[in-house]
Amino acid sequence: MKIGLEIHVALPTKSKLFCNCSTEPIEEPNVNICPICMGFPGSKPSLNEEAIVIAKSIAKTLNCKIRDKISFVRKVYFYPDLPKSFQITQLQESIGFDGALEIDNEKTIAIRRVQIEEDPAKIIRGENYSLLDFNRSGIPLVEIVTEPDIQSEDELKSFIFTLKALLYYLGIDIDREIKSDLNISLGKERVEIKNITGTKNLIEAARYEIDRQTRLINKGMEPVKETRSYDEKERVTKTSREKESDEEYGYIYEPDLPEYNIENYSIKGTIDPIKKARELSDKYSYSSKTILEAIAFDRHALDLIEKNQDKYHFDSLMQAVTEIKRFKLNEIDDTSLRILIEEIEGGFQIDEDTIKSIVKHEKVRHDELESSRIDDEIRKFIDENPEVLKRYVKNKKLADYVAGEIIKRYKSKPKEVLKRTIEILNSMINQN
Repeated sequence: MKIGLEIHVALPTKSKLFCNCSTEPIEEPNVNICPICMGFPGSKPSLNEEAIVIAKSIAKTLNCKIRDKISFVRKVYFYPDLPKSFQITQLQESIGFDGALEIDNEKTIAIRRVQIEEDPAKIIRGENYSLLDFNRSGIPLVEIVTEPDIQSEDELKSFIFTLKALLYYLGIDIDREIKSDLNISLGKERVEIKNITGTKNLIEAARYEIDRQTRLINKGMEPVKETRSYDEKERVTKTSREKESDEEYGYIYEPDLPEYNIENYSIKGTIDPIKKARELSDKYSYSSKTILEAIAFDRHALDLIEKNQDKYHFDSLMQAVTEIKRFKLNEIDDTSLRILIEEIEGGFQIDEDTIKSIVKHEKVRHDELESSRIDDEIRKFIDENPEVLKRYVKNKKLADYVAGEIIKRYKSKPKEVLKRTIEILNSMINQN
């Protein structure tokens, strides 16, 4: 199995790629427009240098080689969302090339190139009509093209997660729509699924297409080279047209834009969360995947870990970060963090009341049971629910349920309650 991706990400610039129109999202159609992004004859594009800085930063983050000089080409095709009948993009002289992104299983996915291009207009389809909104026309995009190195759905998920984490730390809005073209080959020929919106749909489209091609091969048939589309409602891919080659697009040099020397263009300073997770993992012998999941889309979590890693046991600190994220605390001061870690290390259950007390720097109240009372309450619960004992014989995990009920009632230490629950259940079974 070979999977390759072409991922299109909107860049967070204030103006469009080749004109001064605003990129601010707006519901009213055809407001942020001008002759350039409408494709009027005689209009001349002018490059937005802010887009170059961001795209160059993305290419650098993806470990690409950066070209000193870049140029643009016209990708010629005819479609209603492209009034000038060509898209300004890059080909041989893209901004970055020969990159690599390491995913969590230590496999490296090669990046063929990173290039800049303009977004077409948005088509709004009705039952018997289509409308065009040119607010989106000319929005700067970066296209990230991988080699076909992804070999499973899990690797695809890991690649997307890691890429989105890198983009987050570059200040790119990961909640905005990411559009992708998906190339999958289980046989001799490559099938491309075009214009998939969102990463969830990307995963589902890949899952369906892998299954479709597998079924064909199992029947002794060979998947044909073609372009397909993904139907979000039916969750299937459908034949769109025969696969087009680069030659069919009729790429020509863009005469209205010169060659640009970008050697001295600065690169945005950024944090590499993958590198940070690996460094912390090596230092504390802790799972780098768990650390990355904690900090991937949360600068506050990373700041908290880096600031306090030498003050507390790392395992306790990571548990505290998990609780902070679970209760969606945007900020937590040093005193509150200390109290939270004391609660964690004391083995107490963290609930909403506990968090409220911690944030207010109040002493957390614990209606703790003495050991003898814990035993009494466990036995009382089992007596009131006699089926528990019978079910425990077949399913030992039922001890977690019994312990959980006691903990909820009395906020006792989870480890101690679970230990005594297992001992009492086993003792009662042996007596019977």
